[in-house]
Amino acid sequence: MSDQEELHKQSGGLSRRHFLSGASALSVAGWAAAAGGWVLKPQWAHAAGPIKMGIATDITGAIAPSGNSNWQVAQFAVKQINDAGGILGRPIELFLEDTASEPGKAVGNVRRLIQQNNVDVVIGGITSAMREAIKNPITKRGKTLYLYPQLYEGQECTEHLYCVGPTPAQQCAKLLPYLIEKGNKRFAMPSANYRWPQLLNKWARKVIEENGGEVVFEEYYPLDQLEYSATVAKIMSEKVDHVFNTVIPPGTQAFTKQLFEAGFSKNGGTQSCVYFDENSVNYVPQRELEGIYSCLDCFQSVEDSFTQQLVADYNAMFPDTKYLFTAGSASTGMYRGIKLYEQAVIATNGDLARDAVSAAFDSAEIKEGPGGPAKVVPGTGHVAMNMYIARANQGKWDILSADEMVDPNECV
Repeated sequence: MSDQEELHKQSGGLSRRHFLSGASALSVAGWAAAAGGWVLKPQWAHAAGPIKMGIATDITGAIAPSGNSNWQVAQFAVKQINDAGGILGRPIELFLEDTASEPGKAVGNVRRLIQQNNVDVVIGGITSAMREAIKNPITKRGKTLYLYPQLYEGQECTEHLYCVGPTPAQQCAKLLPYLIEKGNKRFAMPSANYRWPQLLNKWARKVIEENGGEVVFEEYYPLDQLEYSATVAKIMSEKVDHVFNTVIPPGTQAFTKQLFEAGFSKNGGTQSCVYFDENSVNYVPQRELEGIYSCLDCFQSVEDSFTQQLVADYNAMFPDTKYLFTAGSASTGMYRGIKLYEQAVIATNGDLARDAVSAAFDSAEIKEGPGGPAKVVPGTGHVAMNMYIARANQGKWDILSADEMVDPNECV
């Protein structure tokens, strides 16, 4: 097995060949090939034509488990809207392009959504590197509205780009003081070497130090690094209390495994990873997830009747799927973005022009959603939402703390 194949196996990702071999399943589900990607046409028509929505996500590659969750949630949300009569009577036509966990390849695929499929909005991108690669082809050259669904590092204030997932103010400002109050004083920050950890860690370090904690070390590694013995040895020898983990797949699998096998948690150490959720078992075995903390806009254990019904309905649409409706995989952001877009189009009375919808999106809100309501904070391009601190416990995530409508504190 080649190194690349081994990385691919550990990531849980799909190959392009395997994705294409699943074309028959897509066809059964109503998808048809379109301009290099796929299209899911509505089952009914409107004289003005459909509203065209483009989904750009990682169906293949290292982040494929999260991307496939996004793709399925997009289908789920659009089906809900279309089954209820569409948006002002117009159905949504859904286009899919695989960004393949490779920003360089993704740009051409995203351009197809705009130049060939003429979509009205693009939703997608999981890593910040992906967002950085595709945002200008969408918003500037493509003159199209872009919704980014994933939690991220903040400081994204591009016009006509709305970040509908959590920010550092919504995650770190809640989670880190909680951990310090529980006796975690000495922090290690092992990180993937790219934009998200680099900027998130600045935020995290500030919060840790302001609350009486100490950062013992902060290190950055290549995204595909699989050997962490030196880092794990340093964590153990420096008597670190808590590991604030921002390594990403495929490195996540290797780092978490090596830390677990060194006995870090058995010896009383704790760990957090702010994108870990129920879907993380597609990356990391359950035994290695046990006891890890996370802070997200939704967990499936949230005691909210709307959230519980959403999860049940999603599971009914995709029975036995391993790609779950979760927050750390950006799926809750995908659903939230689609529903906020629906409200924005209603506010324009059906005007789909980018500037009109963008202006309406700036004050859009939904009364119910995964984890609770959500409201765009005007003039910021970000969304206030409920936030939850949780800890992995025998295959579930126990909710430890909840805060309502937390301000994103971005672009103010």
